[in-house]
Amino acid sequence: MPDLRTLQPGDEAALDAFLARHVESSMFLRSNARAAGLVDRGEPLQATYVAAIEEGAIAAVVAHCWNGIVLVQAPARVEALTREAVRRSGRGVSGLSGPWQQVVDAREALGLGTTATVKDSREDLYRLDLGDLIVPPELAAGELRCRHPEASELDLLVNWRVSFSSEALGATDGPELVAASRQEILLHHARGSDWVLVAGDKLVACAVFNATLPDIVQIGGVWTPPALRNRGFGRAVVAGSLVAARQRGVLRAVLFAAPANAAARRAYLALGFQIVGDYGLVLFHSARSF
Repeated sequence: MPDLRTLQPGDEAALDAFLARHVESSMFLRSNARAAGLVDRGEPLQATYVAAIEEGAIAAVVAHCWNGIVLVQAPARVEALTREAVRRSGRGVSGLSGPWQQVVDAREALGLGTTATVKDSREDLYRLDLGDLIVPPELAAGELRCRHPEASELDLLVNWRVSFSSEALGATDGPELVAASRQEILLHHARGSDWVLVAGDKLVACAVFNATLPDIVQIGGVWTPPALRNRGFGRAVVAGSLVAARQRGVLRAVLFAAPANAAARRAYLALGFQIVGDYGLVLFHSARSF
């Protein structure tokens, strides 16, 4: 019977060694642990990590994050680990994320299989070796430019984040979403993980690295305002951010997107991404207490 143990400072190397065997679907877990450590004080990026220990090594892990999201990377014992992570963290569950079948099993283990959601999606998981990145000609020629946003542009990005969350994540517009969006934008900006695309003197698209490691980044939050769509701007902002990442030694990129989003699928495949698996994202209307 595996030992279920809450990870503590000193367990970082063992955790990363396990997660590195599941690279594409462990980016949130690896990036958050590296950025915020293993002590859970409820601050951004922190989580309670509960691992199954077999023969002295980590064999599975579930983390219950500061924002209520449950992150899973548990090829076995996902049900027990999920229940323990939620019990030990003491916070409500706002959603789940990780390999699709593990998300399904974790949700059932919490008794939330029929709980109403704002998002319940089996996403395609994409990977790209940055040496194979296909750069759009408009970006390569300098007609479009990708850069980090300036402080004066953050209010616009907050508005875009609200729109993204409403459209892509099913969030309800209002003061709480605006506040949460501002917190996300400021966090990404402080970490230097935010990107905008500029055409002439106008911002036309944005994206973020929502998880980063020295050799790999995960793309998220890709947004083009509706009036500017179908011009290749989303594809170009992703490409521009990855060109910059490649210049600083990053080797790979991953992302996940809904199969129903045909435009996004075409854009990512055109950049050289390949679909390598599936990924689950479940978000509830409100956090569920236990």
